[in-house]
Amino acid sequence: MRRLALCLSACLALLSNPSRAATSQDEQFWLNLTAMGSVKDELVYFAEIQPRIGDGVSRVDQSLFRGAVGWKFSPSLTLYQGYAHVVLPIEGGKDINEERSFQQLSWTLGKPWSGELSSRTRLEQRWRSDGDDMGWRLREMLRYEKPLRADSDAVNALVYAEGFAALNHTDWGARSGFDQLRSFVGAEIGLPGASTLEVGYLNQVINQRAGNMRVNHVASVTLFFRH
Repeated sequence: MRRLALCLSACLALLSNPSRAATSQDEQFWLNLTAMGSVKDELVYFAEIQPRIGDGVSRVDQSLFRGAVGWKFSPSLTLYQGYAHVVLPIEGGKDINEERSFQQLSWTLGKPWSGELSSRTRLEQRWRSDGDDMGWRLREMLRYEKPLRADSDAVNALVYAEGFAALNHTDWGARSGFDQLRSFVGAEIGLPGASTLEVGYLNQVINQRAGNMRVNHVASVTLFFRH
């Protein structure tokens, strides 16, 4: 966690010094469809499909397919092992494929200010078709939601931030240190059963090669089907 905090501090320093880093920007739309629930007793799963449309919301920039199985140690703590397949379309060329194995710890930290604070820690092992090395990446998300009405959780205000830190260099472009930061503000809307719909704005800051930065402005829609 100390290393991740240092990486995020370095990112803020880069953003505050435009002479050292060029910044490009894009408008995108992300759709996330996730099913999750119990397989049997404490054995749980989730599976998601996530197309991301970028380049001014004109073409599919990335397609992500991810699933995991986990064990629910308590109502507030679950440990997962998962796998993801990511397709990066290349215009006029061969698509880049990324394979990921990951371990994830999801836990509820508490209920401050009449809301709920939770954490998601994910450690990824990454392979890409344009290189041979395995990349290690650590991700940490803090999420807070609060009902807009004291007597109902039909609509919750929702904010979260997720920092990414690469833990090693790879021959396909990963560089040890700060990788990206995602910040979200929006609403969580209750649906029949335990399902929810999350809509809002996501800001994604990506550390690219040669000290350049990329900022994506994302309209984000996520449907969680829980059973």
